[in-house]
Amino acid sequence: MKNPYKQIQAYHSSWVLWLCDLLFMFPYLQWLRWRTADSLELELGGGDTPWQSREQKKQIEHDIRNGATFLTNHRDIIMDAAWLSYRLRMRYNIRPYLGIGNNLLKKRWIEWLVRFNRCYVVVRSGSPKQVLEHARLLSAYIGHLRSRGKSIWLAQREGRAKDCNDLTQPAVLKMLTLDSDNFLDAVYRLNICPVSLSYQYDPCDFLKAAELQSKRDNPLWRKGQRDDLISMKTGIMGHKGHVLFRLTPGINHWIDAHRNELQSLSRNEQVQAVARRIDYQIHVGYQLFPRGDKFDDYVRQQVARIAIPDKDEAFLTQTIYTMYANIEHNHQAACRHKEESL
Repeated sequence: MKNPYKQIQAYHSSWVLWLCDLLFMFPYLQWLRWRTADSLELELGGGDTPWQSREQKKQIEHDIRNGATFLTNHRDIIMDAAWLSYRLRMRYNIRPYLGIGNNLLKKRWIEWLVRFNRCYVVVRSGSPKQVLEHARLLSAYIGHLRSRGKSIWLAQREGRAKDCNDLTQPAVLKMLTLDSDNFLDAVYRLNICPVSLSYQYDPCDFLKAAELQSKRDNPLWRKGQRDDLISMKTGIMGHKGHVLFRLTPGINHWIDAHRNELQSLSRNEQVQAVARRIDYQIHVGYQLFPRGDKFDDYVRQQVARIAIPDKDEAFLTQTIYTMYANIEHNHQAACRHKEESL
């Protein structure tokens, strides 16, 4: 029987996965942790979140034990998924399947390597009809993985939020539930567990700032072929300070608590309500790191690294400050949120 997922699926070979982990992935990720981060932690609830008690943390563990969809904010092209997968594997023996855009698979050997490391391909190119066909295929493949109790990782939006204003794209939720008549039931089967990723320093912040100025100056500007590779290299090797991945409860508890209200909404309104809930859990889960006077020096150093035509230092400086300010603003707004509201 023909495999319908051959074009996008992760490769399945237990001995190859074991060999990749033993000889390459685990030693390399451990080296990167010591080389580029002051700490790398995985935490259940805690911090300023409402999920701090032992019982609530046990509930989060229960939510992820039999497979979950880990939906996260997106800072780094490679390290978000790689380090989350690494920490989940080390602590819970959970190894999620990871989504990676086909725009990053510049070489055949890169595709071969990532697909052997449980990466499935998110196809982002083609005509509108082809994009829809790829979305249907991806939705079916993710549903197939979840039906087998597998965990998956997917970013809450396509691409990284350049200004760190992390908001779930409704299109992602629509893709995940594309062929289901009942949106809430489809979301329930996915068992979405939002994960809040916090980096003390984003090593690609100066590259993102440069992109924002380039787009400001020329709305038709597009990244070149080498830009993603430069971002990948910078994100992997750049200094990140403290890194914390905070797991929050599965949103199925929230759906259960609000099912009557949610069922009275249209499908689009349900999508928006679920997106807001995911955003709330990610925002309230942020870890805010102390800044101080040294942060001003850090920003100046990052701006100095930018080499683009007509460099606007005032704009670039303000852009980097805004990235980190948006994280604090969203966290503070989430902490004021009323748990009982939609």
